[in-house]
Amino acid sequence: MKGNQPDEAFTGFVSAHSQALRRTAYLLTGNTSTAEDLLQDALVKTWLAWKRVEQATAAAYTRRIMVNLATDRWRRKRYDTVSADVAQWRPDPAAEREFAATDDRSFIVRQLAALNPRERAIVVLRYYHDLSEADVADSVGCSVGTVKSTCSRALARLRTRAEAAQITSRSIS
Repeated sequence: MKGNQPDEAFTGFVSAHSQALRRTAYLLTGNTSTAEDLLQDALVKTWLAWKRVEQATAAAYTRRIMVNLATDRWRRKRYDTVSADVAQWRPDPAAEREFAATDDRSFIVRQLAALNPRERAIVVLRYYHDLSEADVADSVGCSVGTVKSTCSRALARLRTRAEAAQITSRSIS
């Protein structure tokens, strides 16, 4: 390649995909600043591997990096902190307002907070990014069967919580 064609290609990739990747990072972390750090770290790793990455799959490659980094951070936090609330993921209220254009979106973000990080990653990749079960399995590093069972359990939990929220809102109204 001549001169700065890789630089231009990477810059084009970032311009085209940064908003979607930022939303994915937010859904994985629940916090704007943590999401920005996660995305930045993933983009650095993508840039370092840019010559080996096929541009057609660069977004999937970067999402995989984000899932791995988010999982690593969650594991590290779990072992570095003594608090009993370590596993409790809570969305940042300011970020929730930024991304919650509607009540439904805000509700979904709050419900994702109830899932553990692996469930959250699988649900986000499967249903937000509309990836196939095989692609999700590849991104998360598990089997297709694990994706299916994790999705099933996570969706059941989300349905139960949604039904409980509807009953509560009816009784308040």
